[in-house]
Amino acid sequence: MYRSLLFVPGDSDKKIAKSETVPADLIIFDLEDAVAAEARPEARRRVKEYLSGRRERTAALYVRINPLDTEDATKDLGVVMEGAPDGIVLPKAHAPHDIQTLEKLLDDAEAKHALPGGSTRILPVATETPAALFTLGEYRHAASRLAGLTWGAEDLGAAVGAMSKAGETSEWSNPFELARALCLFAASAAGAPAIDTLYADFRDREGLAASAARARRDGFTGKLAIHPGQAETINAAFTPGAAEIDEARAIIDLFAANPGAGALSYEGRMVDMPHLVQARKIIALAERSGGVR
Repeated sequence: MYRSLLFVPGDSDKKIAKSETVPADLIIFDLEDAVAAEARPEARRRVKEYLSGRRERTAALYVRINPLDTEDATKDLGVVMEGAPDGIVLPKAHAPHDIQTLEKLLDDAEAKHALPGGSTRILPVATETPAALFTLGEYRHAASRLAGLTWGAEDLGAAVGAMSKAGETSEWSNPFELARALCLFAASAAGAPAIDTLYADFRDREGLAASAARARRDGFTGKLAIHPGQAETINAAFTPGAAEIDEARAIIDLFAANPGAGALSYEGRMVDMPHLVQARKIIALAERSGGVR
């Protein structure tokens, strides 16, 4: 599971190099929205060359290609797959069958470049078109390459003509809260991590912290970032604290000491299977973030 997933423009050597100093768990080199069409050939080359020489990186390295229904998508893959990225971010996924289409392209690319079959993961941005919302439940049948699900509001808002995406008393208005919730539940149904969308005001650290805390509270395991300064705040929000880890471990130990029990008493309150499942998720998240002692 990844806590912070940072977008880095693929056409900037400076920003690509700076990503090495950012504590993000996953770097997404962007060939889509952050890169002008005429700059994409050079951006592909830059990203491929960087990927080819980055074997010491601890962060996972993904590439956001262009939408599958554009010529740029196959051009993107044709160049960057030589660099063996850890995964591909697929924007504007219309439906889970896009994952199957991309999987076939990756099968061919992995064979061509002598990469392990199935090694390149896929992270779709699953809510950027209105039609996509009606297919989210089908991601549970998606390919084994699925690395998670994330959602986006910008393209969706433009598609429906939304004048604003913010709610009067919350971060998102009702239509976008719906898209967010559907992404969360679809990811859970697919057994994949749910990644919350970006917080656009990168100067507002308090707002970002509140947004990330809310995302973790609701069940998301990580959050997209658009500025290097956001990674540390996101990581903190998705790293369990000592008291939380201790309680999770105690609940796990309690059930281990009482095999076959469906419900037990812990510090004066009843805990059952959902509590055990949540405790295991907390420990897994803590292990991923280095928080387990």
